[in-house]
Parts: sequence; C-alpha cells; structure tokens
Amino acid sequence: MTRTSEPEPKTAPRLAEFLCFAMYSANLTFGKAYKPMLAQLGVTYTQYIAVVALWERDGQTVSELGETLFLESNTLTPLLKKLQAMGLVRRERDAANERHVRLSLTPEGRLLREQAIALSAPLVDACGLSHDGFNATRLAVVKVRDSLVNAVAA
Repeated sequence: MTRTSEPEPKTAPRLAEFLCFAMYSANLTFGKAYKPMLAQLGVTYTQYIAVVALWERDGQTVSELGETLFLESNTLTPLLKKLQAMGLVRRERDAANERHVRLSLTPEGRLLREQAIALSAPLVDACGLSHDGFNATRLAVVKVRDSLVNAVAA
C-alpha cells in the first residue's frame, strides 16, 4: 500500500529570523558597546541621546524632545531632572505659555556631547559596515521604524 505524501506543514519562523528580534538584540548590543564610553562621562545612553537631541535643537519643549526620542513623559521627566541636577540641562517655563517647559544645554552639556563624539568614533568601525553600508542600514531601520509608527497610528 502506497502512502500519499502530505505537504509538510509550514514551520513557524525561528527566533533568529524575526526582524524585531534582530533589532532588539542589536539595540541591546549597542547599549553594551556604548556603556564603557558613557561611564567615563558619567551618563547613561538615554541621557546621552537627550543631550545630542538638545545639541541639535536647543530650546525644545519637553513634549518635543519626547517625540524626538520616542519617550513618554513618565520616562523623560526623571531623566531631565537628573540631567539638570548634573548641571548639563536647564529647564525653564516658557514665558509665552507657562504650561510648556523649555530645555537647553548648559556649557557643560555642550562639552559632554563633544567628548562623547570623540570617544564613540570607534563604535562606527565596530559595526563592521562600510560608510555607505552604515548609512544604508540606518536608512533602512528608520524606514521600518517610521512605517511601524504610521501603522500603529492608523
């Protein structure tokens, strides 16, 4: 008696095949790579990216910075209070609308950003990508992120 062969069931993707896991684990690894460099400066990665965002555009409101960093206010407010206590950020009520708090870097905050850039240069090479590959990968990740933001909002 011959047995008819049934098609094999489709197997579920393995963890290593999940794009979300690749991005998640890459993010964790970036954190580990940045940690010793940022420890020399006395800041965490999240504090560092807040300083970078303010260096690019000083005078943002707390909500604008939250949108830029994809952080909720319950995460951002304690972070900003810590940066203020460290003497890196100033928080001031907006004169035109006192409901808004404007953020600016202190001279120490600007210096920290410059020191971090010098220390982090080897991390670009550690990624193992050419200059063009680095930019193409960054653009691809941004496209995925932005598409997901739009899908979640819809």
